[in-house]
Amino acid sequence: MNTIRQIILIMAIQNFGFVSVAQTASKTTKGKPNILILLADDLGYGDVGFHRSDIQTPNIDKLADEGIKLEQFYSCSMCSPTRAGLMTGRYPIRFGLMRSVIPPYREFGLSTDEETVADMLGKAGYNYRGIVGKWHLGHRLQQWLPTNRGFTYFEGCHNGAIDYFDRSRDGALDWHINDQPSQKGGYTTDIIGEAAVEFIESVPKEEPFFLYVPFTAPHSPFQAKQEDMEKYPKREGVKRTYAGMVDCLDQNIGKILNTIKERGQLDNTFILFFSDNGGVLRVSSNGEQRGEKLTPYQGGIRVVAAARWPAGGISGGKVSEERMGYIDVFPTLMAVAGYNENHKNNLDGINILGAIKGERLSDRAWFTYEDQGDEKIEKIAINTDRWKLVVHRSAPDSDKNSWINELFQIADDPKEETDLAAQNKSELEELLKELNSFYDLKSEHQIPRYSVKDNYTEPVLIPNWQPTK
Repeated sequence: MNTIRQIILIMAIQNFGFVSVAQTASKTTKGKPNILILLADDLGYGDVGFHRSDIQTPNIDKLADEGIKLEQFYSCSMCSPTRAGLMTGRYPIRFGLMRSVIPPYREFGLSTDEETVADMLGKAGYNYRGIVGKWHLGHRLQQWLPTNRGFTYFEGCHNGAIDYFDRSRDGALDWHINDQPSQKGGYTTDIIGEAAVEFIESVPKEEPFFLYVPFTAPHSPFQAKQEDMEKYPKREGVKRTYAGMVDCLDQNIGKILNTIKERGQLDNTFILFFSDNGGVLRVSSNGEQRGEKLTPYQGGIRVVAAARWPAGGISGGKVSEERMGYIDVFPTLMAVAGYNENHKNNLDGINILGAIKGERLSDRAWFTYEDQGDEKIEKIAINTDRWKLVVHRSAPDSDKNSWINELFQIADDPKEETDLAAQNKSELEELLKELNSFYDLKSEHQIPRYSVKDNYTEPVLIPNWQPTK
C-alpha cells in the first residue's frame, strides 16, 4: 500500500470509522459518478488550443472536444473569491470573501458557518474527498484548513504565489500533506499532477471519489521548466515562460485523465475545467475581450471552461452559450451526486446540468464585486442576457466621492466598446436597483484590503505555514 493510500485510509477511519467506510459503500455509493474539478489559476481565455492559441493544450482541447465547451462561464476577477463561491454555492459577499484575496498571515478564512461542497458530498456518500493544489481560503487557524472543511485528504499549499521549485512563500515552506509540512522535491505543477494520480489510484474502484485540483499554474511567479519553454521559440521573456507553464499544466491534466481512463471510469466521471479568473495581459491573452484579472470587464470574469460526462449526457463537442459560473458548482454537484437533502444555507447558484446539455436558462442577473486596492474604489458589474452594467464608485471608507457608470449592450457588444449609459436611463436605473439588492447581501465582517495587515500580539505561525492554534 503506497503512502498516500495509507494516509487517505487513516483519514477516512478518523472521519467515519472503519466499519462505516467499509459497509456504507455498497449501500450508498453504488453507481455514483466520480467528480473531478480542475481549476487553473490566472489562465487567459485565449490561451488554449480550442481558442486558437499557439500554446499546446491537447489534453484540455480533447476534454472540450469530447465534452461541452462552456462559452459563457464566469468566475470572480480574482482567486480567493472564486474558490469561496465554488466551495459554497453562494456569492462570497455574503461572508466577507469577495472584495479581496486572502494574503499571507491574515486572520481571515472561509467562514465555518458555511457548508462546503466537500461537506455536502460527504453526506451524499462520497467517502473519498481530496484536494490537491492551492487552497487560499485561510491558513492562520486550524479551523480553516481543508481537512477541517470536509476534505478527507489534502496535499498542497495554503497560500497563492508559491515558488514553483522550492514551494516557499515569504521564505518559508508552504507545502503540506494533510496537516504536516512536506519536503517533496520537483516542479509544483508536476507534483500536483502526481499527487492527484496517487489519490485516484488509492480509491477502491467500487467507491466514487470527489477530487478538486486547484493548480497554481499559470499564476506568478513566472517559472517554467526549460524543456517546456523550449517548445515556444517564437515567444520571448515572461510570455515564453508563461507558455511553458500552461503547457505543463496541460500535461498534468492529461496524466489525471489518463489515470481515470485506465481505471475504466472516464465516461462516468463528471469533469469540470475552468480558470479562477481571467489572465494577466502582461503574459496572457483573453482573446478579444476587454480587461484582465482584477477588472470587472469580460476579460477578468468570463473564463475558459469545459465539462465532460458522457454517462450523464455531457459529450459531443457542442457549445453552451448559457451564462453560468463558479457559484453554480455546488448545486450542480448535488445533482450529479443525486443528493437532494436540505443544505445549511440558501444557495445563489443553480443546477446547470441541463444548461450544459443545451437547455435554455432563464435570464438572471450575474454579479461581480471587487474592492481590493488601496484606491478604495468598488468595482461592481451586473450581467444579464442583453445588458451589462459596470460601476466604479468610491468605497464607503474613501474620502472621495466618485461614481462612474458604464452600460453595454453585451449581447451585441461583447467587447464592451460602446457605453450606452447616457442613452438608456431607464435600463440603467433598473440595473442600479438590482446592484443595490446584491450589495445589501454584504456582510459586515469583510476581509481587509490586500495591503491592510493585522496587528499581531503573538506568534502568527510556527515554521512552514503551520497555524499556531
